[in-house]
Amino acid sequence: MKVTGVSFGKNVIKYDYPIVEAIQSILPICDDFIVAAGESEDNSLELLSSISPEKIKVIETHWDENLREGGRVLADETNKALKAVPPTSDWIFYIQGDEVVHEKYLPIIREAMEKYKDDENVDGLLFNYRHFYGSYNYIANSYNWYRREIRVIKNKKDIYSYKDAQGFRKGNNEKLNVKLIDAYIYHYGWVKDPITQQEKQKSFHQLWHSGDDLEKKVDQKELSYDYSGIDSLVPFKEEHPEVMEKRIADQDWEFHYNASSIKLSFKNRVKQVVEKVSGIRLGEYRNYRLIK
Repeated sequence: MKVTGVSFGKNVIKYDYPIVEAIQSILPICDDFIVAAGESEDNSLELLSSISPEKIKVIETHWDENLREGGRVLADETNKALKAVPPTSDWIFYIQGDEVVHEKYLPIIREAMEKYKDDENVDGLLFNYRHFYGSYNYIANSYNWYRREIRVIKNKKDIYSYKDAQGFRKGNNEKLNVKLIDAYIYHYGWVKDPITQQEKQKSFHQLWHSGDDLEKKVDQKELSYDYSGIDSLVPFKEEHPEVMEKRIADQDWEFHYNASSIKLSFKNRVKQVVEKVSGIRLGEYRNYRLIK
């Protein structure tokens, strides 16, 4: 069985993406790795090229300005990396630049790959998510955050990155058939010092919005991101991945959260009760077809 890892990035140093940790977290179960490195204002290319040269191939790319609306350029960059995957690979492990896998899940992922490698009914593997917010000590738990997404896919040429690269489709816009595995993706995209987070948000929203709409999404006058608008967080009491230890130790900003300030709407409180009792998440968006 052969596994190729895939990722993409641009200005990863400027916006403090943990892409080195992201790649290192899954590299042990990847035979090789493809990274699409977009033209950057920093030394992103040099950083990405230095991670593990014997295993990682970096392809230099240009982000298409015509695909900025709706975040389509992110899918386009992902697809450039997918196209560079050798045909001899059975699986593709896709990881975004702010996502990390705990080492304890690697055997589980590997076992699932072995189990479903020759199962033609399975297109990919579905992961659970933990979305960290503000600091490494809190997880967002409201219904504004996606609960699951596909991060391992079969190496089939009709599978492509969908919309803003959150998930995948195949053929003529068909959802993938996936198996849910007992593994988590740790999403750290909302854990940055407030100044860097604000700059990242300004840049990121330009991929979706323009003009007055962009001004509404991000206050261009504010220098520091306001983390206080979050609706609900819960403490994270487990261990982070080993590759994140130094980054966590180097955190140089303070984050305070008052659990009494939960701002869940009545609708979301009802959903929360239903899910707790039944395990069913009402109204959940599913960009996949879950198979038993």
